[in-house]
Amino acid sequence: MSFKKFIIPNIIAVLILTTLNFAGIDPVLKSDNDDTVNLNKYRKAQQLIIANYFKPADIDKMYKRSIKYMVKALEDSTLKLANSPIDTTFSTISSLEDASDSFAHFQEAYLYVANNRPEANMTKITEAAIRGMFSVLDPHSIYIEPKDNELEQERFAGKFQGIGVSFNIIQDTITVITAIAGGPSDQLGIRSGDRIIEIDDSSSVGFENEQVMDKLRGEKGTTVDVTIKRPHISEPLRFTITRDDIPLYTVDSSYMLDDSTGYVKISRFAATTHDEFMQAMEELDGMGMTQLVLDLRGNPGGYLSQAVAISEEFFPRGTELVSTKSRHSRFDGEYYSRRDGAFKDEPVIVLVNEGAASASEIVSGAIQDHDRGLIVGKRTFGKGLVQQQYELIDKSSVRVTISRYYTPSGRLIQKPFTEGNENYAYEIYRREDDAMTDAVEFVEDLPDSLKFKTDAGRTVYGGGGIVPDYIIPDDTTQSAYVINYALRQRIAFEFVRDYLDENGEKFRSNWENDFQHFRTNFKWNGKQLSTIKDSLINAGMVVTDTVDTPKFKADSLFIPHGHFEEVSWMIEGRAKAELARQIWESSHFYPVINDVFDNTLDKAMKLWDAVARLKEISENHSTADVGNLRDIDGQ
Repeated sequence: MSFKKFIIPNIIAVLILTTLNFAGIDPVLKSDNDDTVNLNKYRKAQQLIIANYFKPADIDKMYKRSIKYMVKALEDSTLKLANSPIDTTFSTISSLEDASDSFAHFQEAYLYVANNRPEANMTKITEAAIRGMFSVLDPHSIYIEPKDNELEQERFAGKFQGIGVSFNIIQDTITVITAIAGGPSDQLGIRSGDRIIEIDDSSSVGFENEQVMDKLRGEKGTTVDVTIKRPHISEPLRFTITRDDIPLYTVDSSYMLDDSTGYVKISRFAATTHDEFMQAMEELDGMGMTQLVLDLRGNPGGYLSQAVAISEEFFPRGTELVSTKSRHSRFDGEYYSRRDGAFKDEPVIVLVNEGAASASEIVSGAIQDHDRGLIVGKRTFGKGLVQQQYELIDKSSVRVTISRYYTPSGRLIQKPFTEGNENYAYEIYRREDDAMTDAVEFVEDLPDSLKFKTDAGRTVYGGGGIVPDYIIPDDTTQSAYVINYALRQRIAFEFVRDYLDENGEKFRSNWENDFQHFRTNFKWNGKQLSTIKDSLINAGMVVTDTVDTPKFKADSLFIPHGHFEEVSWMIEGRAKAELARQIWESSHFYPVINDVFDNTLDKAMKLWDAVARLKEISENHSTADVGNLRDIDGQ
């Protein structure tokens, strides 16, 4: 960009403002309206796209879409559009050549709106324009508002600063679900079931989630006073809590499935994920683990570096893990394991589904392409793009796709995104209900150019996620109407809260020191099940002779006589898992919920012989082995 092209639009803006001043019109670039910030933010966002996007950006389309979004954001529809600076068909706009032309036109449009609608919220309008600019890119390139940006940074940094409780708002009152182990609240004895009724001597009844976080979060070392009402304690309890760093764990759960099989569930890939994973694996090793189930279902991804670090643990030194390619050479890269992984010889099964994306697919792709273990479950999401996040002037951010990534066999697993962001996001819900049918139809429609070979010669596929080696459809043999209705109405959560209000001390004395005993032997009694059923009926469930199968009507569920008794095990299991969460933290929720519901995990545990066969074929592969490989693939 020449100096002339950069400076002329800014000189024009100054001349416009000077003219407005002489005409007796107030200038629009007032500091209290943040106009300078808004214009600089728009320009910076545009520059970041042009400088970093993984393919050439269409400046003309970006500009025109930003103006369309800007117009949509105007609450007043009477503003003149035709032949004005916000008319994208205006003759002078038809020949945009570069970023400086585009920005000059946006600046004119901005000034036109600000002058003619002085009451307009120009910050919101600018944000709409930036979103419009990003809407012509891929679905993963986005604008992030300042308030959301802080939460995003905390989520991926793996910690935040606060008092260390997870909470829910029940009947307008903040209810503690768990105090995070080792955190400041836990150290003071705050526990599940406590109601926070005052914060800093002001009532907190009626607070929304955002208000709670604003009051309880804060810089490490600062204090906050809370008043707590505890069941069966007549007087309120008052605590002064010193805020501290609170870890946000990404390894949701790790435990032994049997005497030799470890299980690790990773919910996302943040800055601390590899460290958490290694700690979990060390503990499982101490319990006798010799093989691993790695659960990446529902994991949307995160940091590329963490996906590489996790993958590295399963391979010998020098193994290719993933590569990235962009129109900018600075974003090209090939990632190899830099050392022998700690678990390079340990048999592994990776569980995936349509919610596993990005970094989850990098790990799954490396393990599949090198025949290192079995990928089991359902076809993954299909995100093969890498983003970089950049901060803007007002602490907002943009996330720009800088490259594509490829699995070791050369696969780009990115699914198409030409039909718009909404269709892209909801594509997973339009897949065939049966996971096997979905995979078969997906593979049948693929051109040969999207078929690749693993190290041992197995066929794998690109263009739409990772197709597992073993497809395991969802279990549809049981009706989920009642359990889904119970979840929507928060029946299990509120039942457990009330149960602990009445029986918390007795329960803790009997079970708290032996989770495994609880997991194996705890059962709800008949009276408690009747209470759950009554809660469902009070919430709108109707037991009737007029239906043969459950049916929803408005916000009610109609079920036939006897149906609740057939499916009550689901409600019992969910309530037991919720009880484990409120007593032992979220990590103990998953062993119980998996015991009750996880059909995929049950079937995966029967595949260890197939893992051993895959290892043998991988070590001795030749063209004669293809028949055996097909047996493993289930094809």
